Amino acid sequence: MEAGELTNRLRRVEGQVRGLQRMIEEQRDCEAILTQLMAVRAALDRVGLLIADNFVQDCVLTADGELARERIGRVLELVFSRFSLPMAMADTPGADFEPIQEDPNHDQAH
Repeated sequence: MEAGELTNRLRRVEGQVRGLQRMIEEQRDCEAILTQLMAVRAALDRVGLLIADNFVQDCVLTADGELARERIGRVLELVFSRFSLPMAMADTPGADFEPIQEDPNHDQAH
């Protein structure tokens, strides 16, 4: 993907962020603000994936041997850091977010 197309996408995201700022300043409905926030994040994530794809195509696949392994490791590190808990949270007791088991004896009378 060309730099111009990425720049255009980022400009659209920038416009969405400005719209989000206006919505907050105008004290718009919380649901509308959250919907816009999710749209901004999704658009920015799409741009990020396109940039990552370009990086893989241009930098990783053209590298040889140890350099390729280092670059692949860095890409994986970046991807996993985006979709995992921060280490500080992972070390926090109870941060494993296991589902709460319901008490089978609770509310059986109803």
